[in-house]
Amino acid sequence: MPEVKTAHDSDPRSLIEHEWLVTNGLGGYSSGTVAGPATRRYHGFLVAALPNPLGRMVMLNTLDDSLTTAAMLGFELQGGIPTWRYRLQDLVVEKRVVMPFRQNTVVVQYRVVQEEEGSAEVVSIQLTPAVHFRGYETSVSAPLQDGYSFASHREHFRIELAGLPALRLVAEGRHTFALREERREQVLYPVEESRGYHSHGSLWSPGVFTLEMAPGETAALIASTETLDVMRSMTAAEALSVEGERKVRLLQAALNAPAESNGPEGQLVIASDQFVIKPVGRVRDTIRSLAMGEELRTVIAGYHWFTDWGRDTMISLEGLTLTTGRHREAGFILRTFSQYVREGLIPNLFPDGSDEGLYHTADATLWFFHALERYAQVTGYWSLVEQTLPIVRGIAEMHMAGTRFGIGVDPKDGLLRQGAEGYQLTWMDAKVDDWVVTPRRGKAVEVNALWYNALSLLARWECDFGDRARSHRYGDAAARVRESFNARFWIADRRHLYDVLDGPSGDDPSCRPNQLFAISLPNPVLDESRWSDVMQVVEAKLLTPVGLRSLAPDEPDYKPRYFGDLRARDAAYHQGTVWAWLIGPWIDAWIKLHPNEHTGGRRFLKGLVGHLTEFGVGSIAEVFDAEPPFTPRGCIAQAWSVAEVLRCWAKTAR
Repeated sequence: MPEVKTAHDSDPRSLIEHEWLVTNGLGGYSSGTVAGPATRRYHGFLVAALPNPLGRMVMLNTLDDSLTTAAMLGFELQGGIPTWRYRLQDLVVEKRVVMPFRQNTVVVQYRVVQEEEGSAEVVSIQLTPAVHFRGYETSVSAPLQDGYSFASHREHFRIELAGLPALRLVAEGRHTFALREERREQVLYPVEESRGYHSHGSLWSPGVFTLEMAPGETAALIASTETLDVMRSMTAAEALSVEGERKVRLLQAALNAPAESNGPEGQLVIASDQFVIKPVGRVRDTIRSLAMGEELRTVIAGYHWFTDWGRDTMISLEGLTLTTGRHREAGFILRTFSQYVREGLIPNLFPDGSDEGLYHTADATLWFFHALERYAQVTGYWSLVEQTLPIVRGIAEMHMAGTRFGIGVDPKDGLLRQGAEGYQLTWMDAKVDDWVVTPRRGKAVEVNALWYNALSLLARWECDFGDRARSHRYGDAAARVRESFNARFWIADRRHLYDVLDGPSGDDPSCRPNQLFAISLPNPVLDESRWSDVMQVVEAKLLTPVGLRSLAPDEPDYKPRYFGDLRARDAAYHQGTVWAWLIGPWIDAWIKLHPNEHTGGRRFLKGLVGHLTEFGVGSIAEVFDAEPPFTPRGCIAQAWSVAEVLRCWAKTAR
């Protein structure tokens, strides 16, 4: 099984800056710092994915244990399972955290390892749970509710608050519990403070569990919002064993990732599993899908704070599911999103706790075409394309006629324009209050590259499964896009492409990575004679060891660091900040220029593979600072970051 080793006690800063994450396949998770203290509002030993309108809630905020005073020997992920080792006198204590698949349950197991013969010493570990039931996005400073109750039952303990699910606690092994109710005030969350949010909050604790173990023995605490029958269906040892077996099956099913793999591909396969979920909160949609003989699936865009986003899902689909042999789930995801098409658009995102999607996106729907094609190409199942043809045909017609948010074809040149006051419709979507940082209204370069790709695909699909007259119509529309694109987007003296045409302030010549899609997509819209020039500019100005800058350093709005409060961060979000996922289109485009050197493209992944041991240990961050040392920022685990690195790792193997 893959192992990822990281911080140890000689590097105390790493202990607090490195974070761990385990997930449950429902969108729920358990996460914290390697050192132990919670530093974000999103940290919690049990963040449960509950039915709407509750959504994800922090149900067990902290679980302090007395091992924090012991010497830490090391921390590692063993097949994705966080594992700590502590020196306690003459013994070593191992601690593991696991979430049983598809349960809002967390298991924290301790085991005493006897390193010297003859020791009979008994180890006592004190565990202090503390809670503040709240939505995972709710500020830590939100008032701690009155009325928490704690009850001891024959088989378990319960923490309850009126109107919310109960939190059940079960201790395994030799244990005692001492009732010691207390409120903790002014608990500091340093990362919230650094990000400009309220950073002090309150917690309530019912008391202290004491676990006792002799060498070779184990003990555990299990916390859950499930029924007692569900949470007690497996012991802690069984939960760890079953989850390990599930990970082995994932590795065996994945491309070039046997169970014994301890290399980057195996690590990335384990990381990719965290994002593919069954959205348990959307009960109505789940029931509807089951009635149709389907299963609801989606992709969490990133942990901790993202929900499922249409754009991120379509971009990530190949790496997360097709590269890993999860073809059936890929089909579920595509059919799920096809059910949500409204006025020619798929949802930009589903807010947590809501059944209704938000549709303010100009590119997610065009990525849907790309994902459908990749699914059919990889699996050989073209029936999904045939079944979906009326839907994608309707999407194209709505784009041609014009749909919401100013999205529509300009009859003057056939290019796709988009933009509405107060909305951020492309992937460069930062917004603070009423300030849209990079509105990019007009004819965005990647939107038109995607539009050309979609029309080209649709023309072929109509030829194969639909109507030849429509095929010619879409083919003619694609040809017109290509002609206009090459006539209008090329900046001769800069040797690269405009980022946006016909915007409120005219044409935008900013050097951004968006132009790569004119080369990297399966149907490239840019004339091949210009590929080399564009790639040289992108390499010189945007390429870094951990992805591509979102804006060239010589542009006036360039920001080298993504740091500070929300306004400062979003001002830098797409103004220089490095995005890991963009390494995917870079490698795709590079291989087109070097078709006989696939394996040479792997060198561009070295920095991101090395990053697996830091920040969100075992995963890949959302963004990085634009200058050395390229400090990781944003989400500790981002779906399209992992997906694109995994996809390209497999692509550059041959």
